[in-house]
Amino acid sequence: DIWIEIASIIKHYYNDYNGFVILHGTDTMAFTSSALSFMLEGINKAVILTGSQIPINARRSDAKENLITSVDIANSGKVHEVCVFFEDKLYRGNRITKVNTEDFEAFRSPNYPCIAQAGVNIKYSSYLKKNNNKKLVLHSRLSHDVMILKLFPGISIKIMNRMIESAKGIIIESFGAGNIPNDKKILELLNEADKKGKILINVSQCLSGKVIEGKYETSCRLKSIGVLCGKDLTTEAAITKLMFLLGKGLSNMDVKNEFQKNIRGEMSC
Repeated sequence: DIWIEIASIIKHYYNDYNGFVILHGTDTMAFTSSALSFMLEGINKAVILTGSQIPINARRSDAKENLITSVDIANSGKVHEVCVFFEDKLYRGNRITKVNTEDFEAFRSPNYPCIAQAGVNIKYSSYLKKNNNKKLVLHSRLSHDVMILKLFPGISIKIMNRMIESAKGIIIESFGAGNIPNDKKILELLNEADKKGKILINVSQCLSGKVIEGKYETSCRLKSIGVLCGKDLTTEAAITKLMFLLGKGLSNMDVKNEFQKNIRGEMSC
């Protein structure tokens, strides 16, 4: 509901301002920035989320510099997408994850370079998305019928089944390059879930790198039983992308086809 409220405000005032800065708590910032990137289609202005590790009224707060630089970037006309600015770096919003609760460098973009670096001057990289001059379209329907299933050695088939039964779309956090426990019952469970119309997405528990279908024996059969490869998506981008696609009311086949496309710069081709 809060994501929809934020996106709706941006849509309402879109033609009145050069860009937008959203002040946000750090714990869920990566989820919000990912969600907004999917909800705001065709955006050609900066939407920058920022915040701080120390409250703005504290003596050593990092909030003021983050806020001031975010406003400067949002007004520059050089950014045309949803981003996060934190500790001198501007990141693509659907590429980040929070990695630290104590350091000022709270976020990392593990599989995509930062798109601007703030020092004495702000240096913009060649990775900025081009302004495509499309009309802004707001997608305000999101599905709540999703969940994240993190695998671990010794996970119970019974528990896995209950979790998968509880949602339409399931993000499976697997080992390494996309591996699952070498258990025939787990494969049968996932195969049966796909037949029941569940949408199963395989992403890696690792911070960096990507899921590679068939790299090892335990991941070879996942594609044949309908589990989609999440490539180098972050968990935050994967779950919000699934919420977005399911919210569009598409058929299962269309959801699967769209999920495997790079629609907002969230994944590498």
